[in-house]
Amino acid sequence: MNRTKPEENGTPGQRSLPGGPVGEVTDTTPGARAAADASGGSDAPRVSHRTMTTFSAADEEKQRGVRRMKLTAAGLLLFVAVVYILAKWASHEGAGAWAGYVAAAAEAGMVGALADWFAVTALFRHPLGIPIPHTAIIPRKKDQLGVTLGEFVGENFLSEDVVRQRLRAVGIGSRLGAWLAEPQNADRVTEELATAMRGALTVLRDTDVQAVVGEAITRRAGSQEIGPGIGKMLERIVTDGGHRRAVDLICARAQNWLILHDDQVMDAVEGGAPGWTPRFVDKRIGERVYKELLRFVSEMRDSPTHPARGALDRFLTDFARDLQSDTDTRARVERLKGEMLDRGEVQDLIAAAWTAVRSMVVSAAEDERSELRLRVRASLLSLGTRMATEPSAQAKVDKWIEGAAVHVVTTYRKEITSLITDTVAAWDPEHTTKKIEANIGRDLQFIRINGTVVGSLAGLLIYTVSRALGA
Repeated sequence: MNRTKPEENGTPGQRSLPGGPVGEVTDTTPGARAAADASGGSDAPRVSHRTMTTFSAADEEKQRGVRRMKLTAAGLLLFVAVVYILAKWASHEGAGAWAGYVAAAAEAGMVGALADWFAVTALFRHPLGIPIPHTAIIPRKKDQLGVTLGEFVGENFLSEDVVRQRLRAVGIGSRLGAWLAEPQNADRVTEELATAMRGALTVLRDTDVQAVVGEAITRRAGSQEIGPGIGKMLERIVTDGGHRRAVDLICARAQNWLILHDDQVMDAVEGGAPGWTPRFVDKRIGERVYKELLRFVSEMRDSPTHPARGALDRFLTDFARDLQSDTDTRARVERLKGEMLDRGEVQDLIAAAWTAVRSMVVSAAEDERSELRLRVRASLLSLGTRMATEPSAQAKVDKWIEGAAVHVVTTYRKEITSLITDTVAAWDPEHTTKKIEANIGRDLQFIRINGTVVGSLAGLLIYTVSRALGA
């Protein structure tokens, strides 16, 4: 694929490729061609976007350092080549045995320099542009490198044992406790929690929450029989005498009402009398009924041992027992419960309750001195102190964090490692090569320099040994 040079088309550090603008690579795999043909023939775009590796100012500076080291290594190669030529000329002119030693060292230095130049260059590109097998390793093996790197990270960093060991060594529980025990940190967490709560309650629609809460309450109430529970509670109330204050209140209210509405009571009695009775008789009967009612209510209010109170106790006791054991009573209660839940007033009550609760919580979250925020802050400080000082609390927190981390790692290991492989696969080969070379190329040039020096020393040693054995 022919690429135009950056300076010929586009801004520096960018290039254009056939089939798309900068940063796009035409996918010419058989599968891509088939997909393109199926979607609209040869005129359909067959371009897959690939992330380009942009050069930062630091990368540019590193690349300049690489170029300087390349010139140094090339200059050293040129130097030993000149030394080799001069040594050969001196030896040919009869300069003495020393010229042979210098020529041998220089010759081996050139071989070492050229061999290491080839090795370093083969990592990033074809030497001299010749497609020699097993060269341009990084651009050709980029995707495989990403897969290998992902597998390495998954096996050596995302394993359960490594995660547990690392988290256990960090001691998150004690550190988190010491951090939370600081008042300013507790204030910060409280503020963040309040902000999150306000945001969540603001985003949620009242109608949705009301529907969910109403359905949950209705389903919960409908799935459980309430008769036995009410019966047990009523039986306990009657046994403890808790209902007597309610009876006292009802009697007192009834007496006050009768005193204030005596005419209404007598008129009601007179109005129910037959038409053939004289009016004075109806009036006397009404007065008598009123007085008896007032006397009955007053005696019931003032006498704890009144027979009516005892009858009421026996009725409530029998009713509590029927709620727990009588099938018909329990069935009637369930039917009454269903009718109550189906009434619109109950759903309106649930909606009104949610609106009130939401308003109360939002107001409390906004107020820094509200009881809610003060209690949350105090709880955080208390929790931080416990976590910082109690080994059992630290162990519990550490165990919970380890379990959560291990669950995430073991469950989503493939997704985590695929982030590496997919990212590397999306890199443009040419720019990936340039970026890697900019970051490690300077050190690699030392290989060429060292190869020149070591080659010269090795050549000198070999030549010396050869001359010694020949003598």
